[in-house]
Amino acid sequence: MDKFFHVSDIGDLGAALEEAKQVKATPFAWKHLGQDKTIMLVFFNSSLRTRLSSQKAALNLGMNPIVLNIGQDSWKLETEMGVVMDGDKSEHLREAIPVMTSYCDLIGIRSFAGLQDRDFDYNETVLRQFVEYGGKPVISLESATVHPCQAFADLITIEEYRKKKRPKVVLTWAPHPRALPQAVPNSFAEWMNAADVDFVITHPRGYELDPAFAGDAPVEYDQMKALEGADFVYAKNWSCPGVTDPSRYGQILSKDMGWTVDARHMAVTNNAYFMHCLPVRRNMIVSDEVIDAPTSLVIPEAANRAVSAQVVMKRMLESL
Repeated sequence: MDKFFHVSDIGDLGAALEEAKQVKATPFAWKHLGQDKTIMLVFFNSSLRTRLSSQKAALNLGMNPIVLNIGQDSWKLETEMGVVMDGDKSEHLREAIPVMTSYCDLIGIRSFAGLQDRDFDYNETVLRQFVEYGGKPVISLESATVHPCQAFADLITIEEYRKKKRPKVVLTWAPHPRALPQAVPNSFAEWMNAADVDFVITHPRGYELDPAFAGDAPVEYDQMKALEGADFVYAKNWSCPGVTDPSRYGQILSKDMGWTVDARHMAVTNNAYFMHCLPVRRNMIVSDEVIDAPTSLVIPEAANRAVSAQVVMKRMLESL
C-alpha cells in the first residue's frame, strides 16, 4: 500500500476488519515492522483525535513519529503553482515536500478544504502534491474531500456493535454555526456503500454529496422517515457541496435546529446507536441526552481511530 485515501485502497473489507480485530487485541505484536522507521505527521489544521491516534499507532508499531504543525513549527507554505510569492508564505510545497520526505519513511497529511474553490479542493491539490513530489507512502489524515482513517474506524465500530447481519445505517445532516467541509460525510458514505449495511443519507435539499462518494445510496429528505428503524445514526454537518451549483460551494444553506438529533429523533429508530466523529457541538448537532446515553458510541468510535491508523501504517510498512 503506497497511499490511503479511499476505501478501494484498503482492499477486501472483510480482511481489513479481521486485521483490525487482531491489531486491537495485540497492538504491540508488530513493533519489529517499525524499528528504525520514521513517520512524519504534517498538520495544516488543528487536531486532537487524529494527531493522538496517529502518534499512538506509530508508537505501537515501533516507529518514531515526527509531528509538524505548518505555520507554527515551520514557515507558512504556498500550495499553488505559478503564483508570485510576495505575501506571507515563505516556502513552496514543491521544495518543502521532498525535504520532509527525505527525513521519513511514511508521511501523513491533514489539510482541510478551503471551501472557496471547488475545483482546487476536489482535485485534492495539496494532497496530490505530496504523492507527486514526495516519493513516500502517503496517508490522508483528513484532506479537502476525504477522511479515510475516520471512516475505517467508524466501520470497525459498527462491526463491533452490530446486532444483526445487515444493520440500517443512517447518515444525517445536522446544523452548525460554521461552514464545514464534506470530507467526513464523503468518506463515511464511500465506506458504507462498500460495506454490508443498509445505508441511507438524509439532509435538507441542496446538501447533496458528490456522486463520486454518495454513489447510489438512497437520499431521503424527510429526516424522521429516514431514521425509522435505524440501527446506527451518524450525525454530521457539512456545507453545500456545490454539485449542481458550484457557485454555492461551501455555503451554509440551512441552520434548521429541527435537524438536531434529539430524543424525538432517536425514538423512531430501532434503539439505535449514536455516532459522531467529534468534536461535536452539543445541543446543535446532538442533544445532551442522546450523546450522554448508553447507546452513544462517540468514545469507542474515537478509540478505534488508533486501530484504523495502525492497520494502515502496518500495511504500508509491510509494503516497504
